[in-house]
Amino acid sequence: MNVAFLLQRAAIANQLTSCLTEILFASALDRAAFLDAHLAQTGQTLGPLHGLPISVKDTFDIRGIDSSVGISALAFHSAQDNALVVDTLLAAGAVIHCKTNVPQSMLALDSVNNIFGRVLNPRNRRQWTAGGSSGGEAVLVAMRGSVMGAGTDVGGSIRIPAFVNGIVGIKPGKGRISAKGLITGQLPAAGKVGLEACVGPIARTIDDLGLFMEVIENGRMWEVDPEVKAEEGWWTRSPDPVLPLFTKLQAEKPLRIGILPSDGITTPLPPVTAALHRLTQQLHTHHKPTIKLIPINPTATGFSASQSLANKFFSAEGSAHLLSLISSTSEPLIPWLSPRLRQKPPATLDQFRALLARRDALQTRLLRTIWKDNDIDILICPVAPHPVPPIDGWNAVGYTSAFVLLDWPAGVVQVGEVRGEDVRVGMEMEGEVKGEWDGVNRKLWAKELREGYVGSPMAVQVVGPPGRERRCWEGMRILERVIGMGKVEGEKARL
Repeated sequence: MNVAFLLQRAAIANQLTSCLTEILFASALDRAAFLDAHLAQTGQTLGPLHGLPISVKDTFDIRGIDSSVGISALAFHSAQDNALVVDTLLAAGAVIHCKTNVPQSMLALDSVNNIFGRVLNPRNRRQWTAGGSSGGEAVLVAMRGSVMGAGTDVGGSIRIPAFVNGIVGIKPGKGRISAKGLITGQLPAAGKVGLEACVGPIARTIDDLGLFMEVIENGRMWEVDPEVKAEEGWWTRSPDPVLPLFTKLQAEKPLRIGILPSDGITTPLPPVTAALHRLTQQLHTHHKPTIKLIPINPTATGFSASQSLANKFFSAEGSAHLLSLISSTSEPLIPWLSPRLRQKPPATLDQFRALLARRDALQTRLLRTIWKDNDIDILICPVAPHPVPPIDGWNAVGYTSAFVLLDWPAGVVQVGEVRGEDVRVGMEMEGEVKGEWDGVNRKLWAKELREGYVGSPMAVQVVGPPGRERRCWEGMRILERVIGMGKVEGEKARL
């Protein structure tokens, strides 16, 4: 690959969208020259990512480079060492050419901060959000300024930006990929008193996601990070290969797909419901012998309890240190955080114990009511109850944060765009408002906003049971092929 050409693309992408934080082009060219020399001298590549420009979210430490994560107080404090993910990518031959922009503190779903500015969605820079908190990463990959990138996800921060920028991403389970060397602006281990962020890839193709995960497994992170819950073969040898591997569907055992239409708290707007309906109709009509669709009721199963419980984990630590850090330079909160981030008393030991007990009980219940009782292989649901919203307009996170709470792997697959017929006049929301989240969401269906959704990306989540990242990814590949948006059988990853 011509590294210099891709660096030019990254530079143009940044000029248009403010998607970068740290620009490492000089060291990237030196790295590329080293890799060329290695290949010339040995006749062998350094690894499967040899010479490929890979970007990382600003949270990943790179030796000698800042990890400010959008907080001015953290600027000009160079990292002493590389994050383990960075070392793993480098060992596979990658060229790390930049770090990408994030929201202030990475706790927002629109990527803007007071250091590097606002990340813009390249499909509609004036109106559509670029998502967060891996917004810069998703934009850069979407604009082909990076082959693929490393992000993090604690409430949807990989899946939401992938959705709104028309690409793909996957959130593995907790501890599958090392978080060693990640800066968050919080005290060390603060994430354990709440929901822990999961590291995962963002890419343009599902095959590229698989390549990233294979590189991670080969890095044997569990040998140097005791927090990594993985072992040899956890990705390359699926522990429960119930889905066909890289082959067409097999009629002998129909693929059982659960369809979760909502989180039971926030009613999806008509374009979301229409996209899911079109997808299920296509699956049912054209692939009836090989696929069986199982409707999942979010209230009857207990899934609707996920959002409120996840929110309690988000606030358990209290945010005192983070808010103190931000205010230490008199820095204002960004618009998305300003009405949402407040200092609260941290949960007491007994309160946190009670939260853990509730989470454990919910995880146990949903394993039965969703997976076992319905005997499903994968689960499909919306990414959000609304289409790509205006800048700073992202509302409910229950559709994505639930799978961090439950520790289920989840990925995003593109299924088309919002159509004009999805926003036609007269298509009104029916039924009573379920609560505050639902009420705010319905404001996104104001008549003056509807036409703005037309042409925006539409995606769904593919979810696997706990510990089944490979199954989740295989489900993403199958879904992509079935809906006619994938590559021909046998085609390699497009890098």
